[in-house]
Amino acid sequence: MIESPRLQMIDGRYIPQLGLGVYQSAPGAETEGAVLEALRLGYRHVDTAQYYGNEADVGSALRKSGLGRDAVFVTTKIANFNQGRDTTLRSLERSLKEAALDAYDLVLIHFPVTGKRSDTWRALVDAQRQGLAKSIGVSNYTVRHLEELLGESAVVPAINQVELSPFLGQAELRAFCAKHRILVQAYSPLTQGVKLRHKDIVSAATKAGRTPAQVMLRWAVQHDLIVLPKSVTPARIAENGAIFDFALDADTMRTLDGLDVGFRASWDPTDVP
Repeated sequence: MIESPRLQMIDGRYIPQLGLGVYQSAPGAETEGAVLEALRLGYRHVDTAQYYGNEADVGSALRKSGLGRDAVFVTTKIANFNQGRDTTLRSLERSLKEAALDAYDLVLIHFPVTGKRSDTWRALVDAQRQGLAKSIGVSNYTVRHLEELLGESAVVPAINQVELSPFLGQAELRAFCAKHRILVQAYSPLTQGVKLRHKDIVSAATKAGRTPAQVMLRWAVQHDLIVLPKSVTPARIAENGAIFDFALDADTMRTLDGLDVGFRASWDPTDVP
C-alpha cells in the first residue's frame, strides 16, 4: 500500500505529496477507472480541472471507492474561460455540482490570464471564506505573477502548480515560493515521457535499481515538491507511486540538478503580461 507523506501548507492544512493527475484522461470510464485504481493502491490525492472535463468522474470514483470524503484530497482549477469575479464563483459552484462535492480541498487559478487573474483571485478568496474551497492557490504563475498577487492581496496562495522536472528545474521560482511559504506542485514531472530515456536518467535508474520514471519523481520528492504523475494504466499508476521506499544519493541528485535546460512539454507562461 502506497503511503505518501503530507506537507503542511501556509493555511495550516496538509496535502499528500503524491497525487494522480487526470489531464488528458478521457471523461467517463477511463478517468473513473484510473482514479479507483489509484485510490485502491493508496493514493489519497487527485488533481483535476474544469478544462479537463472529468470532474464528475473523479467524484464518482471517490464515492465508489468507499473512502470517506476527508480521506482524499481533491483539487480542481478555474479554466481560463471561467475567470473573472462573478464567473469564477459560478463556475466553481458548477464544478462542485458536477463532482457531487460540498467543497474542494484545493482550487487553483489554472493560468495567469491577463486582465482577469486579479479578480479571479479575489473570487477564490471569497470562495474560501464561503467554504467552497478549503485551500486556494495558483498554477503556471511566474515570480512576476506571484509578486503582483502578493502586492494586491494579503492572502498568500497555498500552492503554485507549475511544470517542473530535472530538465526544467525552475530554481528561481522555487526559491521565491519557499521564501513566501508557497508549496510547489510539479505537473508533467515525467516530461510527458520525452526525457525518460535520457542517458543520465537511465544511468541513475540503473544505479538505484528503479525505473527512470521513479527516479525523476524521487528527484522531485527530495526537493520537497508535490508530484502529479498522470497515467490510466494500472501498472504505471503503481510504478509512479512506489517512490517513498528509496532515496537518491547526493551525487545522483547533483547530476539530475545539472540537467536543467529549460525544457517544457507544455504551455509557457513566461511572457504573459
